[in-house]
Parts: sequence; structure tokens; C-alpha cells
Amino acid sequence: MPAKDVFHYQARHALEKDGWVITHDQFFIQSGGVEIYIDLGAEHLIAAQKERQKIAIEVKSFVAPSIISEFHTAVGQYIDYRSVLEDEEPDRKIYLAVPSDIYESFFQLPFAQRVMTRNQIYVMVFDVTQEVIVQWHD
Repeated sequence: MPAKDVFHYQARHALEKDGWVITHDQFFIQSGGVEIYIDLGAEHLIAAQKERQKIAIEVKSFVAPSIISEFHTAVGQYIDYRSVLEDEEPDRKIYLAVPSDIYESFFQLPFAQRVMTRNQIYVMVFDVTQEVIVQWHD
């Protein structure tokens, strides 16, 4: 099983505070001859519709010296994981979880915005210190 990201538990706590039930801590899925581990699987009851929303969360801390290198890795993983989920669990939406300071400083750059839009990457922004979700971007 892969090592957990630096801010794995902060992202998990933020989801739990927001009413999500963590169903998988290291969400294992197999498809097309490969095995992958997405950081978290979670469900949330949508009261008005009386149905559950299911998501997968890939947590990225962006603490390495090269943010652009980590961004390349995160985008690649996200696209691969989304592809597998579309085949194996089409009712589960995937999000890239990023700390709020990185979101504000890097993800707002025109380059990052363009990549996120073109690749249809959904983002969950969380505050590492307060362990709360700041915003969702679909």
C-alpha cells in the first residue's frame, strides 16, 4: 500500500467535519490489469434527493521544491484515476484535494487554470490548519 500524503489526515478530517463518511482510507481499485490506490473514498447523503453522493479524493500537498513537477504528477494521476473510475465506478466523482495556500498561489495562475479547465479536473480546497473544506470546484 502506498504511503499517505503529508496532509492526508487533514483532508480526511475536513471531509468528516463537512458531513462526509469516509468509506475507504486508501481506496483500492483494479482495472485493465493495473491496481491503483486513491487516497480516500467518501459518501454523503443528499437529503433532498434521498441518495448518496460518492466521491474519491486524491490528496496532494505540494511541499516538494518543484510545484510544477508535483502539478504534472497530480494531473497525470487524476486523469488515470478518473479513467479507471469511469470504467469501474461510474457513479463516483473524483476530486483533487489541495491546500488553500497552494490553491491561492499556484492554482490561480492562468497556466494552472487552463490545464484544470481543459482536463476537467475537480478540486477540493482545504485549510490545513483548521482542517476544513474552503471550497469545491466542479
